[in-house]
Amino acid sequence: MIWETVRLSLISIRRNVLRSFLTLLGIVIGVAAVIAMLTIGSGTTEKVKADISKLGSNLLVVRSGRPAGPGGPGGLDQVTRPLAAKDLEALVAHLSGARAIAPASQKQVRVIFGTESLTSGVTGTDSAYLDARDWKLVSGRPFSDSETRAGAGVCLIGETVRQQFFGAGDPEGETIRVNRTSCRIIGLLEPKGYTGFGQDQDSVVLMPLAAYQPRIAGNRDIDSIYIAADDRTPTTELQPRVEDILRDTRRITPDRDPDFSIRDMTQIADAMASATTTMTGMLGAVAGVSLLVGGIGIMNIMLVSITERTREIGIRLAIGAHEKHILIQFLVEATVLSLLGGIVGILLGLALAGLASATLTIPFAPSPAVILLAVGFSALIGMVFGFFPALRGARLDPIDALRHE
Repeated sequence: MIWETVRLSLISIRRNVLRSFLTLLGIVIGVAAVIAMLTIGSGTTEKVKADISKLGSNLLVVRSGRPAGPGGPGGLDQVTRPLAAKDLEALVAHLSGARAIAPASQKQVRVIFGTESLTSGVTGTDSAYLDARDWKLVSGRPFSDSETRAGAGVCLIGETVRQQFFGAGDPEGETIRVNRTSCRIIGLLEPKGYTGFGQDQDSVVLMPLAAYQPRIAGNRDIDSIYIAADDRTPTTELQPRVEDILRDTRRITPDRDPDFSIRDMTQIADAMASATTTMTGMLGAVAGVSLLVGGIGIMNIMLVSITERTREIGIRLAIGAHEKHILIQFLVEATVLSLLGGIVGILLGLALAGLASATLTIPFAPSPAVILLAVGFSALIGMVFGFFPALRGARLDPIDALRHE
């Protein structure tokens, strides 16, 4: 009986193709919008997490200056006491639970090779920086301990610098000029790409801090200290240990605010992912309103259909059909109509999400749960909004229905 009802519903839909298509349009647009929004939102969340993870996993970043505002993660105070070598030494000597601790000082300078030049970010650091940032080498080697201590004129370069100066060639052993300092390339860094803020992480030159400070920066300051937690220590446990050591080293009493900030990149990643998830949910809810509009369209067309088929309903009732048969017939018809719209909407939504993913260079992350929910919700829309017209048709008086012209 159910199959026969479905067959009759498809015949009815095919009989009025244009009207059925226009009725489907509301459901198609609604489902497509929801699928596209949620899929794009999921891809954006994945991209945010990936961009943050490129900075390093389980990472704390220490900088001089307090966050602007009480506990806020904003900018730093103008007058600050910079981080120094003694701060780094204290952390290396006393901090437990850290996998790697690395200093970093950065500056944008002119890098020259032959007749080519490029403005690139130059970072003074040591070999622990690669471990802290989860940054691997494509070729070559990291700084040796003797090179780090002596401030040797050696460097590691990123993929953008290599492409600018050497194309696809091997840069190892070549000498470039960083500002006015000659620097021999000993390794090529693995490409990391752009951050979510549009910064090219591969336009970089790494050199020993002892070489960077006198030749590039002209001072002994350290801009940042990167601290990577080991697998057994969460960053939430490591952060107070770092603060205690730095307070002691910098002679800051417990009743005073610290003159440094510690940023937990894991918390920042979670906060940004949560924000994008919330925004995705809001956009999906707004798009879902069009599903209700589509449901109203189904109710309207079913009422019109019942009016047109009043005589047919009267004949069915007269030859023995029960009210429940008429009710089921029109309910199934509304549900089939809505399901067809849902299926077309899913295909359209996935196509739009795929196009957006390719255009915005974000991962294509469709969710099977969302797709199943969209199918179920579109069927529910058909049943809910088709119930009243179906009930109205089932309660028609057979004699009045047969007299209907």
